[in-house]
Amino acid sequence: MSLHALNTFTIRTRKLAKTALALSLVAGLALPGIAQTVQDDAAMPDTSLNVPEGLTIFGKQDPNVRRATAIVNSEIITGTDIDERVALILAANDAPVADEERQRLRLQVLRNLIDETLQIQEAAANDITVDENQVERTYAQVAQQNFRRDTAALDKYLASIGSSPRSLKRQIRGELAWQRLLGRNVTPFINVSEEEVNEVIARLKANKGTEEYRIGEIYLSANSQNRAEVAKNAAQIVQQLQQGGSFVAYARQFSEASTAAVGGDLGWIQLGQLPPALGVVARDMQVGQLAGPIEIPGGFSLIYLIDKRQILTANPRDALLGLKQLSIAFPPGITEAEATRRASEFATATRQIKGCGAADEIAKRLGATVTNNDQVPVRDLPTPLQDTLIALSIGEATQPFGSVKDGVRVLVLCGRDDPGVDGGPSPEQLMANMEEEKVNRRAQIYLRDLRRDAVIEYN
Repeated sequence: MSLHALNTFTIRTRKLAKTALALSLVAGLALPGIAQTVQDDAAMPDTSLNVPEGLTIFGKQDPNVRRATAIVNSEIITGTDIDERVALILAANDAPVADEERQRLRLQVLRNLIDETLQIQEAAANDITVDENQVERTYAQVAQQNFRRDTAALDKYLASIGSSPRSLKRQIRGELAWQRLLGRNVTPFINVSEEEVNEVIARLKANKGTEEYRIGEIYLSANSQNRAEVAKNAAQIVQQLQQGGSFVAYARQFSEASTAAVGGDLGWIQLGQLPPALGVVARDMQVGQLAGPIEIPGGFSLIYLIDKRQILTANPRDALLGLKQLSIAFPPGITEAEATRRASEFATATRQIKGCGAADEIAKRLGATVTNNDQVPVRDLPTPLQDTLIALSIGEATQPFGSVKDGVRVLVLCGRDDPGVDGGPSPEQLMANMEEEKVNRRAQIYLRDLRRDAVIEYN
């Protein structure tokens, strides 16, 4: 078994770090995910409606019944449109999705298609068109980078899962059109001063050595009337993620934060930038861990710890390792007791390894397979092994790990190229990131206004 196969030991929810997801398009298509909490008052609608606490609802309405299709400013969204988008989400899941969850996905996909339609319509109203050749070029990029296929193979794959090239190309067209619209109507009016950038640089230097976190978030808004229902929905999403669902796909479809377009990625932030309830939980999380639902002012959040590092300090997860793997396999039909005995013998023998030079001799004596691999990035290994290997000295071996099915193995650390000290982002990078964050917030307000002014009929 190669070192690459070790990645199968990582927990399923670590899929946030992957880019080959059905709903993740080419980098740069979606709005950038800048560190931003959900408490962005500028992008939230006015809720001062003076709704009485004690009210009577006249008439009967089942909140679980929703219309399947819609007409958005005279443009029809069909049931087929919804089915093909849902198929993309289901294809990104490792586990079957219950009927109730599938219905919730359909409702969310319909909302997303309405937003996409509004974005395309607004771009057309501003004489912004997306050339068909550009859509085809982007589709080819998506096929190669995200699906590891050429366009013909991607066409067949999409048809096989119940989706279609037309559906994915429309999503591409919508994101390109929206991006160009923002580039004309929003970006030119965004300004970040040198004073703002210098303030951020000063804070980074003052906080050198303190920890910052890269967090993914799914935010669901709630009020006193729907709190119980939203909490139930959040718990169902957690269940789907624990069963192998894609965090990125669920964040794109369900999160109500402005970072939904980039899979909920908040970027690198300090705990003080989060609502207190989230900061308390994130502080004790391990990389690759999922937590929630967590109640915060205005709703509930699910958070996923993508990575952790110290500000302006070398990140040990950026080190490159030289590793030697010793592995033994168990014959088919072996009993658990016998496998445990052999694994114990293997552990006793490998504890005698004193450097990589002695590893080959011990492997020969044990009948173990030896695999060498240099320049292995620490962060490419499963999270539990990352922490173990970071703490090892050259020549030391890990504790044995594996299973009856996959065999048992140890890793011997033969070399380490430590990363240089992180000098932090340049002023130009900071300014670009801050501008992108402001664009992202304005984009949410822009889309909110489009929804408010739209004529939408549900069929």
